[in-house]
Amino acid sequence: MSEKYEQLVNRQFGSTAQAYVASTVHASGKDLEWVAKRAQETAPARALDMGTGGGHTAYTAAAYAKTVTASDLLPDMLEAVSCEAARRGIENLETQIAAAEDLPFPDAHFNFLTCRFSTHHWQNAQAGLCEARRVLAKGSPALFIDVIAPQGSAAADTHLQTLELLRDPSHVRDYALREWTSMLDRAGFHIRSCDVIRLRMDFTSWTARMQTPAAQIAAIRTVQQSCSEDVVTALEIEDNGSFTVDVAMIEAA
Repeated sequence: MSEKYEQLVNRQFGSTAQAYVASTVHASGKDLEWVAKRAQETAPARALDMGTGGGHTAYTAAAYAKTVTASDLLPDMLEAVSCEAARRGIENLETQIAAAEDLPFPDAHFNFLTCRFSTHHWQNAQAGLCEARRVLAKGSPALFIDVIAPQGSAAADTHLQTLELLRDPSHVRDYALREWTSMLDRAGFHIRSCDVIRLRMDFTSWTARMQTPAAQIAAIRTVQQSCSEDVVTALEIEDNGSFTVDVAMIEAA
């Protein structure tokens, strides 16, 4: 991973770590309930949360795992996670600075893996998924949750990527479901289940969480107001800029 890209990610997220810890979008949802259910059923000895962000998936898994490692590229994010874990009284959570593409863990070290709303930031998603496969014991569950590109509409796909990039210059791509399937297959995973849910993004909190500058906010609104009716329908774009995206919940092994 290039130093330039790391600097960009640090600039985007270093000052917003606490906002992700406090984010209601990240702190709840059907997908997090699913993680809790699978963690409870698995009761893993060692769990890994890749690209932990505000740490909500790691906090959830910690209730059922012997130990949880929350990894992230950003020291500021991990410091915020450690403080929040201490505030919650979670004692079995540890943090590790790591890029998804270069995890500092032995082969087959973990028997439960989660990755939530992180992959679209990775510089090389395929490499990150290969690393996830490497550090996961054979047959163990890996839960991947992320926004996906709109299905069946190239225009809506392009529109979503544009909004994401204007809000956050470190955004790489919200991958389509078919791209996820292909990448997981190449990484050596077998998909056990896949569900797609809808998630509403409140425009004000979505931009405030990233501290998006006013000029970029204005550009996002201009793009939204000039798109076709098909795109408005696909993303359920509202008059105030709020919109709705597809989120994939994929279990692989």
